[in-house]
Amino acid sequence: MTPGSSWHCFQGILLREFLRFIQQRSRFLSSLVRPLLWLIVFAAGFRAALGISIIQPYDTYITYETYIAPGLCCMILLFNGMQGSLSMVYDREMGSMRVMLTSPMPRPFLLFCKMVATAMISMTQVYAFLLLALFVDVEPPLWGYLAVLPALMLVALMLSSLGLLLSAHIRQLENFAGVMNFVIFPMFFISSALYPLWKMQEASEWLYWLCSINPFTHAVELVRFSLYLQLNTEALLITAGATLLFGLLAVIGFQPRKSGR
Repeated sequence: MTPGSSWHCFQGILLREFLRFIQQRSRFLSSLVRPLLWLIVFAAGFRAALGISIIQPYDTYITYETYIAPGLCCMILLFNGMQGSLSMVYDREMGSMRVMLTSPMPRPFLLFCKMVATAMISMTQVYAFLLLALFVDVEPPLWGYLAVLPALMLVALMLSSLGLLLSAHIRQLENFAGVMNFVIFPMFFISSALYPLWKMQEASEWLYWLCSINPFTHAVELVRFSLYLQLNTEALLITAGATLLFGLLAVIGFQPRKSGR
């Protein structure tokens, strides 16, 4: 495997994923409409319960819209990670995935290219959402848009690797919808995406601990801190560890002796 052939392979997979994404305009629109509705509706619905402003570990007061915006960014990454795994299941049924995995390139490299391509597509949607969120007074520091880029990439890779792990063990499209709901909604709701952890702890101690061990919580906190020019080292280490774990398990799941391919 030479650098030239590796780059050519990566370009091919990336181009294929972007062309598929461009042809699915409804996917792009839904990825923006969904978090925008949540941003507006949840902010209106929970402002009375949480107050107009809530305390954050930035030594300041921020509005609820500002608080949940990073969580909704991660929701976009989560849904796109699952969408990427759905495309893998579809490709398996159509036979195109078999062609890709039987190429002379190493299988882990092919899966990594797939993860990176899915992550890059997800981040374009996140930045589109952040631009639209300016109209509802979500205004992070200007440098925050650049500082959050590595955090978004890491979180997108974590969720893409989780999607690949799921697609390695799901063989039929009919079974995928149920699995997606079983994974997406618990990960999202049992996290700090919509509610501060201290609010969770006030409501229920066991719910607080569930949120604390949820890797999606730490992914959200990593993005939230990065967007406001701070580094959450604990969230960074846990997110990176989860990415490596999910990626390794995905590679093992796609080995021929394990998956029968």
